[in-house]
Amino acid sequence: MGYVVVAFLLLLIFGMPVAFAIGVAGTVFFVITPDLPFSIVVQKAVSSSQSFTLLAIPLFVFAGNLMNNTGITGRLVKLSNVLTGHMYGNIAQISCVLSTLMGGVSGSANADAAMECRVLGPEMTKRGYAKGYSAAINGVTSLITATIPPSMGLIIYGSVGEVSIGRLFAGGFIPGFLMMAALMLTVRFTAKKRGYMPEREKPASIKEVSRALADSIWALLFPVILIVGIRFGVFTPSESGAFACVYAILVGMFVYKELTPRIFFRTLKDTANDIGVIMILVSFSGIFGYGIVYDRVPQAMAGFLINITSNPYLMQFIIILLLVCCGMFVETTVIALLLTPILLPVVSKIGIDPVQFGLVMMSVTTMGIMTPPVGIALYTTSAIMGCKPEETAKESIPFIAAILVVVAFCVFSKDAVLFIPNLIFGVAK
Repeated sequence: MGYVVVAFLLLLIFGMPVAFAIGVAGTVFFVITPDLPFSIVVQKAVSSSQSFTLLAIPLFVFAGNLMNNTGITGRLVKLSNVLTGHMYGNIAQISCVLSTLMGGVSGSANADAAMECRVLGPEMTKRGYAKGYSAAINGVTSLITATIPPSMGLIIYGSVGEVSIGRLFAGGFIPGFLMMAALMLTVRFTAKKRGYMPEREKPASIKEVSRALADSIWALLFPVILIVGIRFGVFTPSESGAFACVYAILVGMFVYKELTPRIFFRTLKDTANDIGVIMILVSFSGIFGYGIVYDRVPQAMAGFLINITSNPYLMQFIIILLLVCCGMFVETTVIALLLTPILLPVVSKIGIDPVQFGLVMMSVTTMGIMTPPVGIALYTTSAIMGCKPEETAKESIPFIAAILVVVAFCVFSKDAVLFIPNLIFGVAK
């Protein structure tokens, strides 16, 4: 596999798109391994996308785009504003709350970061917020969507690692809300220092909050219905994606009445583009992944890491450092596809719960979208806000630190992280 990794890195250096770099590098393995029939390359590219579990991804992407285009996002913004209007840096606080609420709708950190910059960015600039600060907070808060269901990263991790997606979804709530609280606290101190004043003097009245909650109830019920439906066997995680699409269509057409034929076909077009990017990565990663398994890389990596330490906390610290470094250069989806089959056997062997590890892994991996030099959301938010990526990266430091505090909590507080999955699904055996 050494030649394959070198080929992959060289192709990235020369600017080849990541998906094709993975596919070409994976093919190199078959070229230099004469015992393997070359037809497996095509078979793995096709079979990797033929997973019933992975069917949830295109369905949730479609559902998320439907909800974004049918008035749900606007109502969530209003709810967030009502809840945070009395706080320092309240527009930035809206970003924290909105990302938490949107985690149950979009499931995509990149989509959430771009959407929030477009929705909240102009108002932030109007009120005197530094553009780099605005880009940073809108980008970093999007990391909450890595845990709040239905997270695309958790679906990929669960599918590749054969971990219960229902338990992963349930486990995401506590880390997600902790991230929101940590980021809101960070905003409070940084905004007060910069003089970003509250919009109102007093918190909203119970009547205002109730009205905003009632207006947003269909979006807020969505992740709850998913968890309850999976728990009681109404539908599987994949079938829940189909339910999400039907739910979004019904809400858009009959409740908010904003889903017109023109918006529906535009949503289909956007969804096709999004799914194409994701599934080509999944297909080509199947070629690369076959080489990893064939060369017994997971077993070799497990032996190497366990020889370093068998302490679960130290092991997770080493893996987190590895994931942070990988996240700086490689896209989140790619890391989840390539490293899950390598790292999961390692942590399982020393007694780390796969659900707990999945939440830690996807939180740290998703953080890479806001770290240079290849952070997708870093460049996206900077471009939308009209500032340099270096400025955004500098302003992101206190918010990234807050995320790492939550990750540390997840590492050291297994019982707290697994409380909701164990409560809903029972203790895993």
